[in-house]
Amino acid sequence: MAIRNNMAVATRSLDADMTVDEFKEWLRRFDTDRDGRISREELRRAMRAIRARFTGWRSRQGISYADADGDGYIDDSEVDGLIEFAQKNLGLKIVAY
Repeated sequence: MAIRNNMAVATRSLDADMTVDEFKEWLRRFDTDRDGRISREELRRAMRAIRARFTGWRSRQGISYADADGDGYIDDSEVDGLIEFAQKNLGLKIVAY
């Protein structure tokens, strides 16, 4: 598995592939209020965990990119857009298998 949880902080190796399911499971770890959606702040924390630069700006961009209904959150139906954003802008390697 390309993702590991180190105490309360999840980290990820950027040089290994992860599956879509692994990405979704990893992302759920940052859903701190357990509402089933990812907020901009939760996405910012996830980006910090992979040591991305400009996390505040990128999290706003990620929400904008993937938030199809414009409610300011990423829900299960919008995760595919977030995966696309992560591959294009964060260098994550996410594969279907």
